[in-house]
Amino acid sequence: MTRQLYTSAFLHLATLLFIFRTISAVRFPPGPTTTNDLDFIRTSCNATLYPDVCFTSLSGYASAVQYNPARLARLAIGVSISRAKHTAAYLSKLSRVTASAAVHDCVSNVGDAMEQMRGSLRQLREMNHRRLGAPTFRFQMSNVQTWMSAALTNEETCTDGVTEEMEDGETKIAVCDRVADVKRFTSNALAIVNTYANSGA
Repeated sequence: MTRQLYTSAFLHLATLLFIFRTISAVRFPPGPTTTNDLDFIRTSCNATLYPDVCFTSLSGYASAVQYNPARLARLAIGVSISRAKHTAAYLSKLSRVTASAAVHDCVSNVGDAMEQMRGSLRQLREMNHRRLGAPTFRFQMSNVQTWMSAALTNEETCTDGVTEEMEDGETKIAVCDRVADVKRFTSNALAIVNTYANSGA
């Protein structure tokens, strides 16, 4: 029990450090949270499929995001990667003690989704340093949207396989619940990316 508590605490801390590292990497300016900052997060989250999940996960960074859709898009993807990373660790551990082909496929699916989201995040970061001759905003955002859509498809492939191939039981429920959680965050991040792309900024 003690070991489980330590493991849980460690994973939680690792998740927070990942998110903070994502924020510091894009150099968000510090400052107090204002009503306008929170309103921007809330309005942006209202365009997602899971607005409550979106607002809860992003509102704590309102003062860093301020009224900046590019920062919000990077943050949403970073949080989604963090959730996927946690689930990938769970699936990897589970795959070592089960012969289920669906679980092994899920490890690959979620791993691919993480790489695609990381590609999206890298593209968004590179857009901060626009150089002469660089691809247009619309072209770059199209890449981001494609990778985020592919990540969501990989996550859906995982749950489809588990639903069809695994026997009903606690393990099946646990896998589906964890991946469904990641899908909600990825879906929200994609919606925020789409809003940013449509802004033409």
